[in-house]
Amino acid sequence: MDLISNLSLGFGVAFTPINLMYAFVGCVLGTLIGVLPGVGPVATIAMLLPATYALPPVSALIMLAGIYYGAQYGGSTTAILVNLPGESSSVVTCIDGYQMARKGRAGPALAAAGLGSFFAGCIGTLILAAFAPPLTELAFKFGPAEYFALMVLGLIGAVVLASGSLLKAIAMIVLGLLMGLVGTDVNSGVARFSFDVPELTDGIGFVVIAMGVFGYGEIISNLAQPEHEREVFTSKVTGLFPTKEDLKNMFPAVLRGTTLGSALGILPGGGALLAAFAAYALEKKIQLKPGEVPFGQGNIRGVAGPESANNAGAQTSFIPLLTLGIPPNAVMALMVGAMTIHNIQPGPQVMTSNPELFWGLIASMWIGNAMLIILNLPLIGMWIKLLTVPYRYLFPAIVLFCAVGVYSTNNNTFDVWMVGIFGLVGYLFVKLGCEPAPLLLGFILGPMMEENLRRALLLSRGDWTVFVTRPLSAGLLAAGALLLVIVLLPSIKNKREEAFVED
Repeated sequence: MDLISNLSLGFGVAFTPINLMYAFVGCVLGTLIGVLPGVGPVATIAMLLPATYALPPVSALIMLAGIYYGAQYGGSTTAILVNLPGESSSVVTCIDGYQMARKGRAGPALAAAGLGSFFAGCIGTLILAAFAPPLTELAFKFGPAEYFALMVLGLIGAVVLASGSLLKAIAMIVLGLLMGLVGTDVNSGVARFSFDVPELTDGIGFVVIAMGVFGYGEIISNLAQPEHEREVFTSKVTGLFPTKEDLKNMFPAVLRGTTLGSALGILPGGGALLAAFAAYALEKKIQLKPGEVPFGQGNIRGVAGPESANNAGAQTSFIPLLTLGIPPNAVMALMVGAMTIHNIQPGPQVMTSNPELFWGLIASMWIGNAMLIILNLPLIGMWIKLLTVPYRYLFPAIVLFCAVGVYSTNNNTFDVWMVGIFGLVGYLFVKLGCEPAPLLLGFILGPMMEENLRRALLLSRGDWTVFVTRPLSAGLLAAGALLLVIVLLPSIKNKREEAFVED
């Protein structure tokens, strides 16, 4: 009964005209940036962080959440029609979705992605609503030692689940942790790693790094791609609704993708990207029916499974953020930034001290998913037209918007230069094949880890055994060590590398 009363409170908050408007704005923006290749949700949320200063906290978070799960929907449109993943979690949708479009079946592919996403989004939100309260109760049992151990596990998870080289993922985490140390030491008041630059005594701004590495870095790497490579199926999208046979093949794939995505979204470093890869790998393992199209040649299961998984993963990744205050992926790290802007401390106390925000955000996700299905399927023609906008018009506008946004945060031109520098660093990461998301997690978790480490050692009078004598802390550290051992086993290591390779 508690769940029903809490959800009725949430829907009461979400159904106010202002929150409905911001949910709609978030969903439209999310779909838009999902459709436009190269402008992912991380870059967009980073750009919009300064704009949330003027909004009420609930409206700001509802809008940012709408952008995140809206981008999962929009990313599939570009993947299917242009063979370009509009969003990183849509990479595997390209494989079969684009082949379906080439065979004149873009309509059913888009419908499979939209319907699968809607179902998975609704189930993911239901899981979030059901599991968040008991996890919050558990979180109140956490002390500094447990929080430190949990963050160590989170960083290990981010390394293990990052695509590409393990060594590069570790390097990104360490770089993020080191950048988080720049600024003034809280205990001693001494400036650290600021190199006598007065602007660095407050530390490097989170918005500056996020905008530079993800916003400008993506723009530079996209401008390096020749424009003539884009091929848009503007005339071939007919007959949106899938056939009876399509629906029969789709439904089990959607269920499997939703289950897998819901579980993987909760994991640190997991989220939508890993869920999509895992769902596609699972569908390929399941035997083809007689007469079914092979994978890689336009199988509808190859669209429905990953698209369901990435949406379910996007919704359930809010669980660790809202219950423990730990961001499991880069977008959730940005949500921590948004909450901090509004003086909200992410963690278990959000549910008790600010239930309107907590349940209002959850209720808005159902409303957002309903808006997205309406936005995506009937308006598909409009989104296709957007794909024809030349990059030479699109990117200068984004660069200007980023610069204005970052300047308005502190009214400081130094931040604008820093964004430019981090843009070049972001481009360098792309060229070196480094995934920048672990860097953002390291940067967010670094200061929190340091604070909890110091607090735990102060309480134990400098006794390091506090981390292994407390059962919860010891269990979390053991889980982290086990995760590292498992991923370093040769057979697992090879399988992991295979899982992140596109066919």
